[in-house]
Amino acid sequence: MAGKKLSYEGYELKWMDDFDSEKLNRDDWNVELHEPGWVNHELQEYIDSDSVIYQKDSCLYLQPVEEIKADGSKYYTSGRVTTQGKRDFTYGIFEAKLRVPRGKGYLPAFWMMPTDEYHYGQWPVCGEIDIMEILGHDGTTTYGTIHYGKPYKNEQGSHSLPKEMGEDYMDNFHVYSLEWEEKSLKWYVDGELFFETSKWYTAPTDTAEKTPYPAPYDQPFYMILNLAVGGDWPGYPDETTTFVDQPFVIDYVKVYQKAE
Repeated sequence: MAGKKLSYEGYELKWMDDFDSEKLNRDDWNVELHEPGWVNHELQEYIDSDSVIYQKDSCLYLQPVEEIKADGSKYYTSGRVTTQGKRDFTYGIFEAKLRVPRGKGYLPAFWMMPTDEYHYGQWPVCGEIDIMEILGHDGTTTYGTIHYGKPYKNEQGSHSLPKEMGEDYMDNFHVYSLEWEEKSLKWYVDGELFFETSKWYTAPTDTAEKTPYPAPYDQPFYMILNLAVGGDWPGYPDETTTFVDQPFVIDYVKVYQKAE
């Protein structure tokens, strides 16, 4: 796939947020609230607070916070925002310019879920698109993934920065893009294609539950930005993890769609 670049030819910018205001635009974004352990054995509580969700310097910040309770145990809070019911789209280019935090146990993500998660059936039958996930202890690699099917399956690609650059994804902002067409999904970093797939289904072909391809990726999806702390995949914070100046920073989010 080397050399294949993202083309915006035939696309129009339909919506964007450059986070240029003082506060998160609640006309476009929801702030989700979830208790610790809600999914994937993650440690954080998602809260609605300026301590974990704020804007400055024309960027949105999701800042994890570690607190030491009276009994000496640790408690974590973080931020999760979505466009569900406010900015939902079927097909297009979905793009964000992001800088991710460094630290064992961090999992920043830019991803998508269907607006009606029960239209085809509960997860994973409903489908999920992960545009960007980076493990906080391994800044060399970004992942793009879809989850789907009954029985469950996923398709995943990854991209590593060239060693000669002498940096990882935590060092600078990078642009992460998904081009979603009727029968293909393509992932890009800084305009360079690194993964594509047309392989998915809703349920096995020999069951009455199956819905014709390209379901479930033929319905409106919304965007999610969140910073998880701990969990099954990234593992958990250790003595090397710092919670000072390690935010997930979002410079902008853009959506392009074809004119027709």
